[in-house]
Amino acid sequence: MTEQHKQDIIERIQAGQKLPKHLIYELFADNDEDVFLFWNGRREDVTNVALPFHSIEHIDEPRREAMKAGDSFQMFDTRGRQLQGWTNKLIWGDNKLILSSLANGPLRREIEAEGGLKLIYIDPPFAVGADFGFNIEIGGETAEKRQSVIEEIAYRDTWGRGISSYLSMMYERLKLMHGLLSEDGSIYVHCDSRVNSFVRIIMDDIFNSSNYLNEIIWKRSTAHSDSSTYGNVHDLIYFYSKSKNRIWNQQYSDYTDDYIEKQFRYIDEKGRRYRSGDLSASGLTGGGYQYEWNGVVREWRCPKTTMEKYEKEGKLTYTGTGLVRLKFYLDEMPGLPIQGIWDDLNKIHHLAQERLGYPTQKPEALLERIIKASSNEGDLVADFFCGSGTTAAVAEKLGRKWITTDLGRFSVHTARKRLIGVQREQQAAGKDFRAFEVLNLGKYERQFFMDSLPPASSDSGGDMSEKEASYIALILEAYKARPISSPAGGGREGGVLHGSKAGRVVHVGPLDVPVTQSRLEAIFEACRASLVTQVDVLGFEFEQGLVPRIVQEYREKGVSMTIKYIPKEVFDKRAVEKGQARFFDVAFLDTRQHIKGLDIQIELSNFITHYTQDDLEDVQQSMKKGSKVVIDDGQIWKVEKDDNGIIQRTLLTNNWYDWIDYWAVDFDYHSKKEIIQVPAADGSGWEEAWTGNYLFENEWQSFRTKKDPNLEFISAPHTYKKPGVYQVMVKVVDILGIDSSKMVEVRVG
Repeated sequence: MTEQHKQDIIERIQAGQKLPKHLIYELFADNDEDVFLFWNGRREDVTNVALPFHSIEHIDEPRREAMKAGDSFQMFDTRGRQLQGWTNKLIWGDNKLILSSLANGPLRREIEAEGGLKLIYIDPPFAVGADFGFNIEIGGETAEKRQSVIEEIAYRDTWGRGISSYLSMMYERLKLMHGLLSEDGSIYVHCDSRVNSFVRIIMDDIFNSSNYLNEIIWKRSTAHSDSSTYGNVHDLIYFYSKSKNRIWNQQYSDYTDDYIEKQFRYIDEKGRRYRSGDLSASGLTGGGYQYEWNGVVREWRCPKTTMEKYEKEGKLTYTGTGLVRLKFYLDEMPGLPIQGIWDDLNKIHHLAQERLGYPTQKPEALLERIIKASSNEGDLVADFFCGSGTTAAVAEKLGRKWITTDLGRFSVHTARKRLIGVQREQQAAGKDFRAFEVLNLGKYERQFFMDSLPPASSDSGGDMSEKEASYIALILEAYKARPISSPAGGGREGGVLHGSKAGRVVHVGPLDVPVTQSRLEAIFEACRASLVTQVDVLGFEFEQGLVPRIVQEYREKGVSMTIKYIPKEVFDKRAVEKGQARFFDVAFLDTRQHIKGLDIQIELSNFITHYTQDDLEDVQQSMKKGSKVVIDDGQIWKVEKDDNGIIQRTLLTNNWYDWIDYWAVDFDYHSKKEIIQVPAADGSGWEEAWTGNYLFENEWQSFRTKKDPNLEFISAPHTYKKPGVYQVMVKVVDILGIDSSKMVEVRVG
């Protein structure tokens, strides 16, 4: 930078003037940089936290079936088996925090032990006006489940300032991915014409333009109805490597009939098609041979032993001019090497079994080509914008290990069902498969969000810490409740009645541990002492099997207790200010146990939800002629209004089981503690710690699919090894992708 430029910058800053772009470049660019990439909001630093992962669910057996009459007993199980070692990862949460925790936490050691991350494919959001909701088929009608507020917030973060905020989102995540990728790894980034030029520039910036390999054009359809422009029928996929030493397996496409007729026009005495090439016998030294093709002499790299093998097989003939002719048989050729334009892989047909109804779902054939080309069997591949789980599903089928993540709850649930389906297919075909686990960042993610918020002004009263007071004030504001200046209740846990709303008092459960029975007892006693008859208990988690039984007990004793989940949206100020942080009652599910000796079957017998997406009365008043499907207080309605303004309502959820999409059973829930890696107290690294929870081992499950929308409501029999008392955990996921669970204590034998 020249002295004149320095003086110019100082004078402009002192005068409060904006710096022109050429001076910004002078300030921030390295002297050796030819081009400096800059946009509003660019930051060089990336998130650098390592949050422990919680294991929500572990699936290592597609499902155990009861033996049917007529089945023959086999001493050896010939079905596919779970491969030992690495457990695949399906992670729910913000991929920025997930990537940072993978890069800096103990899972990094596991990744490196598997040889490192060899391949990343991502299909990030690139539609500025996109709606990432999804449709639910119910009662012959289609209900729309709008994206969650968390997804809306992420969307606003991505596009809030236009392309600059999109670049900031992508830049940080791509830098984290670059750090995770092994030295011989590759990355494929899927995008469309609206953002491709920007993505290419930041990919060059992060991965270096020398590691750019291809701009792949994927022709996803043959026609598109654009009346004023050329039809937009393709996406772009950018292909980069971490270094020059990368994994590469050439892929081939089938020859067309026309190509075969023109190129393989000879047929031998056995009816085999071949084409013929000329090899010069003058270059039989140095491990290579010259050959003449269409009048041009070229080098054919081939060991002499290979040449002798061809001669022995009768593929070589010698001419009087010293040329060698080689027969290339059609049935021995791999096909045409794949080029940079992929016009042989169409998007998923709307009737295909592969289609899951997910808005951005890509065909498995597309991922199969990418995974085969840039990884080998046993390699670890990843997709950090999971969607419906296509990358993981194809990786499993091709014998790769995988990590996949998504912010959306419904996306993770869709992927879970799909991956269990792949396990079942592999097992039925006698092929090996791997266990996978569903992970999230749990309370540590909440703590991270809380620590990043500015302190809230609050009259905490009592012995409450400033941080705890700020947390309670935040939740009460999101719930639109008025704080109680001196929280009532006392006891070891301090005041337990924190606020009031519409004649009900409010308790805010803890940030990092579940609401327990002892806490509910303290709330109940505080209500009785204060002559309170109605209380709302808000919590992120609740002790398993606690809610239905104890709530009914307290209601009979005169205190009406409502249990509600605190949504993650409370940590986003914009969502709170707009009233978008919605608290929902904990769903209730019921089961029956059928016990005979050491055998048990679990029957799902009831499910009640109060999920609300719309206000039924408001919709009826505001809608014009037509129909709309509405989700209100645990019911789905079809509302129709005719020309005369007459409204007709039809209930689509006629039965409780219409809400159920998936349910699973762990027959011995307390058999395996949830052990996670946490920072060591002495700062020396990581150590194991028990969370106080147990790992849900998915031993039996039933779920709806496009091919088979029916559910089973009684599990296959499970046989315990010895008599005793066991804790059975039942997990239900409703059609909106929301989890509920119940723990049942059973005695067998």
